[in-house]
Amino acid sequence: MKLSIIIVNYKSAQLIDDCLTSAKAFESFNDFEWIIIDNQSNDNSKELLTSKYPALIWIDMGYNAGFSRANNAGIKIAKSEIVLLLNPDTIILNDAINKCLIQFANSSNVACGVQLLNKNLSNQISGSYFMKGGINHLLPLPYWGTLLKLISKILFVKKPSIVKATDHQEVQWINGAFLMVKKNAMNMTGLMDEDFFLYAEEIEWCSRLSQYGTLMIYGQFHVIHLIGETITNATKSNDSSYLNIYDKKGLQLILSNHLRIRKQYGIFWFLFQLLNYTFAVPVYFILGLFENIIKLRSPMNDLKKVLGLAKNVGIVWRYSILILLNKPYFYKVL
Repeated sequence: MKLSIIIVNYKSAQLIDDCLTSAKAFESFNDFEWIIIDNQSNDNSKELLTSKYPALIWIDMGYNAGFSRANNAGIKIAKSEIVLLLNPDTIILNDAINKCLIQFANSSNVACGVQLLNKNLSNQISGSYFMKGGINHLLPLPYWGTLLKLISKILFVKKPSIVKATDHQEVQWINGAFLMVKKNAMNMTGLMDEDFFLYAEEIEWCSRLSQYGTLMIYGQFHVIHLIGETITNATKSNDSSYLNIYDKKGLQLILSNHLRIRKQYGIFWFLFQLLNYTFAVPVYFILGLFENIIKLRSPMNDLKKVLGLAKNVGIVWRYSILILLNKPYFYKVL
């Protein structure tokens, strides 16, 4: 096989069907090994997909293993020396997988991605650069994050995210919705860290991959990514973005980001992040109170979000000793 493609399924049969249908429009479809890893969907996903695509390789994890563990299971059985981690909520345009593979296989790069697009075909963040200590994870914080954005603008701090990539855009980490990696690089860095359940795992992995070679976005190839469609449906969240820090989905996001920062940058930056998140709770409550009064709204208009953020930060504090010790643990809270 030229390429092994791994798709993790959790109650996403229709999204995967749409993805495979878009890929099957191109002759290259049959050149690839398609592996579906099921995270205990407990539905008719297997019957629906394998009846329509009999060549699919199907693996049942037996539990909801999340992104890292499921992809690792697929990588371990993949026959190709190049592997693509592909989200279920993607639509392939203009034979992008095959074109990307040709470019990648003939390069010295260890990993690559493509230009991701939103449903309306506008550009979506496909890769990024690292910021010391992961301080960009403070930006979603209400008021406090806004102040940091203003300070960054005044100081002309370069934005880390790549919204529109050039034909060959070197980056430090690649969006996990479409992440192509060479196995010889994995042999040096290891597979994805199985402490992660969901979110930030591809960032941590890319931080290790980048120590052994270049990561590249091929901006001339396009794939539609319906951001967060799978997890939003599964958690019944009202927010499909990665900026939600107030509900249970937001808890997993905050926890995984803090875990990644501890692993990549160490104890100081982990505590720095956690203290900032803690400080943000009273800031949100007090400034939100004044803003609502000034705008003639109920003073308690933001109370639900304040309490949600406070609860999530409190839970991360409960996990803090485990994270600080950096012992193997499955950080699953969804």
